Amino acid sequence: MAATMHAFANGAELARNLADKVAASLSAAIEARGTATLAVSGGSTPKLFFQELSARDLDWTRVTITLVDERFVAADNPRSNHLLVAENLLQNKATAANFLPLYQVADSVEDAAKLATHATAPIGNPFDVAILGMGGDGHTASFFPGGSNLKVALDPSTPRGIITMEADGAGEPRLTFTFSSLQDARLLVLHIEGESKKDVLAKAEGAGEEAEMPIRAILRRATSPVDIYWAP
Repeated sequence: MAATMHAFANGAELARNLADKVAASLSAAIEARGTATLAVSGGSTPKLFFQELSARDLDWTRVTITLVDERFVAADNPRSNHLLVAENLLQNKATAANFLPLYQVADSVEDAAKLATHATAPIGNPFDVAILGMGGDGHTASFFPGGSNLKVALDPSTPRGIITMEADGAGEPRLTFTFSSLQDARLLVLHIEGESKKDVLAKAEGAGEEAEMPIRAILRRATSPVDIYWAP
């Protein structure tokens, strides 16, 4: 599928425009089917966007939010994506949304992945909106170059749900939705900021192996168009 670039002057402008687009998509889903689903990424990049979206006027009681990926850490850990969402998105009007976390209390990350797959199963498929980030090494979600389960994660025949990922540079073990869970979202967004990330994106759009830069799987094989929202 083709990717469409939406460039903005700064992060604040991007956050406002992306919040408008996502709110409109969620509202359309609610009107069409009665409910809406949103999967979001972590890291520092989406904070402003989360804050903008949290104030948008829509029927949040009909919206279910989950994470694209998560570290195997408790929800109150400063590195938790759950904490990021709680402090920035599940605020204002969006406090009425239903949030399904990926982290589960378990003896192992593998057991947590099984529990998370079960916990998120009611969301259904596909997501109405899925928003991905991108790291400087070309990873997205927790699809890391050299990751322990990368081949499985990127295989479109791998069932929808949560699997584990471990990789150098990833820190804690990760829980991540599979490619098959994300690639057909009705609105599929890649949210990146910074000139250096734009350079990484340009490299990813060129020739090369997906295992080297896993974001290539999204850019090349997603069955939904990819909207790229970028600001310097």
